[in-house]
Amino acid sequence: MTCRPNLNGEIVLENNVLGNKMWTCMRWISYVLKFFLLIWVVVFISACNEDDEPVTDEQYVNNWIYDNMTFWYYWYQKIPSNPNRNQATREFFQSLRVAEDRFSSLHEDYQQVLNALDGVTREAGYEYTLYRESQGSTNVVAQVLYIKPASPAAATALKRGDLITQINGQAITIDNYRTLTAQTANTHTITYRTLSNETSTSGTFGEPVTITLEAVVLEENPNYLTTTFELDGGRKAGYFVYHFFTAGVGNGTEYNQQMDQIMADLKAQGITDLIVDLRYNSGGYTSAAINLASLIGKGIDASKIFYRQEYNQKVVDYFKITDANKNVLFANKAQNVGSSLSGNLYILTGSTTASASELVINGLRPFMPVFLIGEVTLGKNVGSIPVYKEDDPRNRWLMLPIVTKSFNSSGQSDYDNGFVPDLLVEEGIYLMPLGDPNEPLLSAALARLSSSSGRLSIPETANPFGERLDTSTAMRERAVRQLILDDVPDQ
Repeated sequence: MTCRPNLNGEIVLENNVLGNKMWTCMRWISYVLKFFLLIWVVVFISACNEDDEPVTDEQYVNNWIYDNMTFWYYWYQKIPSNPNRNQATREFFQSLRVAEDRFSSLHEDYQQVLNALDGVTREAGYEYTLYRESQGSTNVVAQVLYIKPASPAAATALKRGDLITQINGQAITIDNYRTLTAQTANTHTITYRTLSNETSTSGTFGEPVTITLEAVVLEENPNYLTTTFELDGGRKAGYFVYHFFTAGVGNGTEYNQQMDQIMADLKAQGITDLIVDLRYNSGGYTSAAINLASLIGKGIDASKIFYRQEYNQKVVDYFKITDANKNVLFANKAQNVGSSLSGNLYILTGSTTASASELVINGLRPFMPVFLIGEVTLGKNVGSIPVYKEDDPRNRWLMLPIVTKSFNSSGQSDYDNGFVPDLLVEEGIYLMPLGDPNEPLLSAALARLSSSSGRLSIPETANPFGERLDTSTAMRERAVRQLILDDVPDQ
């Protein structure tokens, strides 16, 4: 009788024999098992004492970050080969970023980020930006930029232009504004002064009023406002305010479909000119950017290149990316208004106009005149993908590493310092309602459309505030929006 291991590593008897021979074999098996058990225990203890100590959750996450960054990161070749993985996770991530990378980011809760990308956040429904109260002051004011429809804020008298001076009974200062603004994700009080604006260059702020605002899970629709304006000579301008790029919630397409209908309606109304307001739009998904560009581009179809993306060589080799599938094409859209436009496309910009918004500007320029009015844009010609592990109790982090650089069909990608508007106009601090023809940026666009010479006299707005802080909710809550690739090219 012979004892042998089977293919599963189990020791079996060669034939079914009883008696002493079987006992001898079993005793032999026992000796062998004890021997190998002793060897395993020694090796295990040695390994535990040396190289295979169980990693902490922080090291576990850091290893995951390193593995993904050394594959996806646009500048992966510049990542340190032996970084300190015992650092706190945020510090470890920062240690891998290269100096020229302004935008890669790391977030603690992947589901919260995925929701925010679709406009789903817990809030009261008002967007704001922050200023020092005056030059050199340590006091800070939050100015309301717009109110989100069907939100708790929309049920109050709070409106665009009002100044918030306190949150939860505390004055906002340069030292506590991060703490206080974070509290607006829960039910909170604000003390604000309402704006009475006679014109876009003058106004007054009233006496303080305190209200309580409930925070709810709010699904914000990026298609904020649409209207038309009659122009000289029988022309008509369409005006569309779009706040961020997402096709819909989850895997939905409801917002893209609504955008299609908006353009179809503008086309049916016979618009000759189009003004797209992206001043607060800091980016989002490329699928929505493709949709918008395909609806307004002139002389474009699904054979034309909207933009071209450049990846690192490791990604190119792994996915077998060819020059052809680096190209992202326009889509055929029956609702396209480009062929109806007799003049320029006008895009209103601000300092938080970024990423997917800039992608649209850059991608349309080879096909039509794009006239910019407003402030210099942020300057983000690179894109990210969300990297995360679903249902891993040790790791709920999400990374948005820069993985690609974008070029238009003419090979241009020279806006890393932002697009400088053709007409520089500041919206000021006496904010008129969005869509009001007297609002400075919209007024400038309408004036230029009506002016035969194209020369405009833009009144200067006195600004009693100090510096604008780089923490508006458009950037703080939407820092995750960036330029998000919906996927990488097919193999």
